[in-house]
Amino acid sequence: MKNILLCGSGRGIGLETCKALAESNIVLALSRNIKSLEKLSQENANIIPSAIDLTDANLATSLAAQIENKLTNGIDIIIYNAGHLINKPFLSLSKDEILSMYETNVIGAFEVAKIAKPYLNKNAHVVFISSMGGVQGSSKFPGLSAYSSSKAALIGLGECLAEEWKEDKIAVNTLALGAVQTEMLEEAFPGYQAPINAIEMGAYIAEFALTANKFYSGKTLQVANSTP
Repeated sequence: MKNILLCGSGRGIGLETCKALAESNIVLALSRNIKSLEKLSQENANIIPSAIDLTDANLATSLAAQIENKLTNGIDIIIYNAGHLINKPFLSLSKDEILSMYETNVIGAFEVAKIAKPYLNKNAHVVFISSMGGVQGSSKFPGLSAYSSSKAALIGLGECLAEEWKEDKIAVNTLALGAVQTEMLEEAFPGYQAPINAIEMGAYIAEFALTANKFYSGKTLQVANSTP
C-alpha cells in the first residue's frame, strides 16, 4: 500500500485516477472542489479529500499540514494532474488569462514539488501530467498558445527535477496526454469527441505511477494514438 499525493483530483482524469489508485493505496486527493471526492470517501476510506487551491499564497503552510497529518509515513507517489485551459486566439489573450494557466499548470507544480520534497520516501515517483500540445514537433491547434506553452514548461521541469533528485533515488517522469473525453475538453472544444475516456486514462496513469519508476526517470512519454 502506497501513500499518494494526487493534485487535481476533483473531476475527469484526476477523479478516475483517484478511484483506480484508492482500490489498494492511500490517496490524499487535492482539489478546489471536493464534492465528488467527499462522496467517494464515504465508500472508500483510502480516499482523503482535501480542499486546497494550488495557487493560494498560503499553499506551503496548508499543504505541509495536510501531508503531516494525513500521510504520516511519508509520500511514495506524487501525481500533478492540476490543469487549466482557456481556448482563445493569441492576440485576444489577456495577461491575467495567461498567468492563470501558468499558475495552475506550471507554478503549482513547482510549489507542490518544493513543499512535498522533505516528505518523499526513498524510491518515490513524481509524475507530471502534461499534454501532447507541449511536445515539440507535435500537432498544434489555434487558441492553445498559452496552454500548450505552459505544458511544454511542465515537461522541462520534469526533466530538470529528475536530474536534481536522482541521487535521492527519486524518479520524475511526465506523461504527455493526447485528447481525452473530459469536462475540461468539452468546455474548451464543445462537440469534439476524443478517442479515449477519463476512466481508461485514469487506469493507465494509476498503473504508470505505481510501477514505471522501476524503468524510467527523466522521461516524457507520449500517451496518444495519433502521429505526430
